Formats: sequence, C-alpha cells, structure tokens
Amino acid sequence: MGKVTGFLEISRHDRTYEKPEVRLKSYDEFVLPLPAEELNGQAARCMDCGIPFCHNGCPVNNQIPDWNNLVYKEQWEQAVVNLHSTNNFPEFTGRVCPAPCEAACTLNIDDNPVTIKTIECAIVDRGWAEGWIKPIPPTHSTGKTVAVVGSGPAGMACAQQLARVGHAVTLIEKQDRIGGLLRYGIPDFKMEKHHVDRRVDQMAAEGVSFRTNTDVGTDVSIDDLLAEFDAVVLAGGAEWPRNLDVTGRELDGIHYAMDFLTQQNKRDAGDDEATAAPFGTISAKGKHVVVIGGGDTGSDCIGTSARQGAAKITQIEILPKPPVKENKAMVWPDWPTKLRSSHAHEEGCERDWAVLTKNAVGANGRVTALDCVRVEWEKTPDGRMAMKEVAGSAFQIKADLVLLAMGFLGPRRGALLEQSGVTLDPRGNVLADTVQYRTSRDKLFAAGDMRRGQSLVVWAIREGRQCARAVDLFLMGTSTLPR
Repeated sequence: MGKVTGFLEISRHDRTYEKPEVRLKSYDEFVLPLPAEELNGQAARCMDCGIPFCHNGCPVNNQIPDWNNLVYKEQWEQAVVNLHSTNNFPEFTGRVCPAPCEAACTLNIDDNPVTIKTIECAIVDRGWAEGWIKPIPPTHSTGKTVAVVGSGPAGMACAQQLARVGHAVTLIEKQDRIGGLLRYGIPDFKMEKHHVDRRVDQMAAEGVSFRTNTDVGTDVSIDDLLAEFDAVVLAGGAEWPRNLDVTGRELDGIHYAMDFLTQQNKRDAGDDEATAAPFGTISAKGKHVVVIGGGDTGSDCIGTSARQGAAKITQIEILPKPPVKENKAMVWPDWPTKLRSSHAHEEGCERDWAVLTKNAVGANGRVTALDCVRVEWEKTPDGRMAMKEVAGSAFQIKADLVLLAMGFLGPRRGALLEQSGVTLDPRGNVLADTVQYRTSRDKLFAAGDMRRGQSLVVWAIREGRQCARAVDLFLMGTSTLPR
C-alpha cells in the first residue's frame, strides 16, 4: 500500500470535459486528462483493501491496487507492464468502459471511489508517449495456424495472444478496416481511431495477418476456413439489432442506431459520401431526432446528432426512471441500477421514461411523428415485471429522424451461422462454455458478444484472452497464456 492515510487526506478528483459549446464543434475526444502529480495523489487514495472488491467489478482481472501503488510511487513504466499483464488494450477500456471496478471500490460505499478508470487511461497513454509499449513478437513458431473471424475487441485480443505464443494468426473482418465495434460503433469523440490503428500496427509487427472486406459465409465459407486452418475462432459480435415492430416502421427516416453511427465514423475517417452512406445519407441536421433506447448506444446517437446540428433531440426509454442514488446496503459491490447521465445529455437532450412507441406517423413516405403511450411496470405473482399501458396517457412526439438503440438480440442470422451449423444457447448466442470456448463443431471456437450476447468491451477482451488460452491448449496440449 502506498499512502496509508491517502483516502482520508485526499478528495476524489476526476477528469473533466471541454465545455459543450467547444466540444460540439468537432468529433474529437474532449476529455481533459489530470496532470501527473494529481494522478499520484488520486492513486494514493487506493486503500489496498484486504479483499480488493474492485477485482469483483473488473472482468479482465486488472490488478488495480498494484498499479495504483506503482503510480503513487511514480514507477510508471512498471505500472504499464502490470496493466498489460491482464489487459491487451487498456486505452480502449480507459475511454469507453463504464468502470464497474469503481462501483465495486470500497470507497464507493460513501460515493468517493478511486478514479480507477482515469488512472488506467493515464498509465497506458503515458506508456505510448514514452515509447514503452512495443511489439512482443514470438520467440518461436509452433507451425499451427488459426483464423479469428471478427476484429472487434474480442477478436483482436484473441489474435494478439495467439500470435505472441507462436501461432500463425489471420484476423478476418467483413468491413474495410480492422476494429469492429471499436472502429464503427463507438463515435470518435469517445475514442479516436488512431488508438485502434496503433494496436493494429503492433499486432502486425507481432505476426498477425489481416484480411479485410471478407465476409465469412459469403466471400469464404466456414468449411474452407476449417480446411485451411488448424482452428477457427468466431468473434463476430452480437450485431442483430432489436427492431421496432410497429405500424409505420417502413417509413423513411427510421434507422438502426449502428447504421447512423457507422456512417458518421466513416465520414470522420475521410471516406467519401458514397462509401460512408451506401444506403443513403442519414443526417440529423435541422431535424427533430427521437432516440429510442436509454443505454450507451442511445447516448452515442445523442452526441452524434448534436454534432450534426439537430434542431431537437428527445430520448425515450420503455423502462421506468431509475433512482438517482442506489441503496448501497442492498447492491454494493455489484453494479447498481441508478440514473446515469452521460456527456451527451449535457449537449442538449430531453429524456422521458416509461414510454412505449405505438405507431410511426408519416407523410409522403417519411416519418413525421411517433404515437406513444405511458406505461407502468408491475410485479406479477411469479415475480416477473409486466408492462401495462396507462389509460388516457397517449401522446405524440414530433420526429423527422428516429434512431433505434434498443439493444441487440445476438449474432446476426445468416450464412455464417447457417454454414457453421453450431448449436445456439436459449438466448440465440453461439453455445460454448468459458473454459474450453468450443462450439458444437470440431476445431471451431466462439468468444465475445457472439458467445455471451451484447456486453462491454472489457468483457470482450477477457473472453478473447481466455479463448486464446483454450485454443492454445487445444493445439499444443499445454499453454503459458493466462486465464
């Protein structure tokens, strides 16, 4: 432990944002880092608990008290080494992870957790700035070949781990660039894409090969991959969006959130409009935008719409408004259900809860409004929550652009799953356990959202790392890779 009384003497202080009127002028990141001397103090607040509950909240098994102590002692290079021992891409999680580790922090009992996410991001950013982060090429070749399908955080982590122990790894991506959700699902203002590019360069130097613009199931079959490679990993994500099944859904102006977000990211990357908008331009400029869904994807739609110049943005959620503050005695150290406001909500947005969309109204083939009704949630005798419409509560929201951010149902149905012939679990995800990560088909593995369903980047990285160990064991009979 660093400073024994640090948590008593030093108040929590976290990163801040550029003012909305400044950050809305670009798609650049707008988080203002803390200076190094202040980070030392924030790290000193870590209590190095007898039971580090932050470990309970961190899916990727970060050794949080250890690198907090190293930052406090200004041993930054060793902190970089420690951080990378559990997390391949801490600059991703340090920017987009909701930080369940902070919710589990002992100091969160009185709402003052250690700024774990900020310290993590500072460690890796300094590591890159100082040149401490370098490729780790394998010391030998195993002669084994592995294909990883899907280049999101799970696929990238799996491919990097396997390459480092000497397997010849090919990372296959249906899009034109590597990165998956990191590249095209997360707006640049939350994470600029040079962070992904830098890791791709590192992986290339470690021996990973890349195949982009390759849609497995269409451009190449699963059978062909299984014949070409000694093992194949499915890490394609959960990309099947939940639809809005109402009258008027076919109207122009109603789009899935990912189509909207991907298009803007392509523009930010310098693609021409024909490439960025193959199915037509989706723009919020001057429009009344309604975002359906209250999660992170909905927040990303709000921030993007604000930067495009929307006239008005409204976010609606079918669930009731959560409490402003959780009951710590009931939920700590688990992730609490409570009201969460993101940076996007500060940028100009009205929010409404317990709202059900009944119909989409249009004129001349375009959406003009949504017919909505308020709902109540009641517990049924079997303990489930059931929704009931509130009589006389119908109302209408003006809408020129409707963005569907209601979550995902699992991996897309199509040629890849059909050709693979793998067994699905009751939720519609690819069935595989968290030890062997094997599907029902020989030589075929699955990890990340395709296996577990819609989840966090940090969970994807963990599954990619664990799956890499499982594949290494399958190929070699033993493995030095961590779980």
